[in-house]
Amino acid sequence: MPHYSEKDIESYLREKIKEIGGKAYKWVSPGNAGVPDRLVCLRGKMIPVELKALGGRPTELQLKKHQELNKLGITVYVIDSKEKVDEFLRGLKQ
Repeated sequence: MPHYSEKDIESYLREKIKEIGGKAYKWVSPGNAGVPDRLVCLRGKMIPVELKALGGRPTELQLKKHQELNKLGITVYVIDSKEKVDEFLRGLKQ
């Protein structure tokens, strides 16, 4: 499996979401460090996505934010490869 940087994977996600008519907004929340990198907006949904380089794992602070969102009924997707972006997209089509 090729090795891509987090930036490469993030660009790939943005491009693929745009191709299917959605947006993948950069999520910056002042005073709330650790929020997921992108909010994917598509078909009436907003889906938080944390992007990592291959094999990368969220930090403790990021995991805490993911848990906070999980408690609100929101799933955070952690994606560390272009292949996982494709898998994520297949899941959105269902």
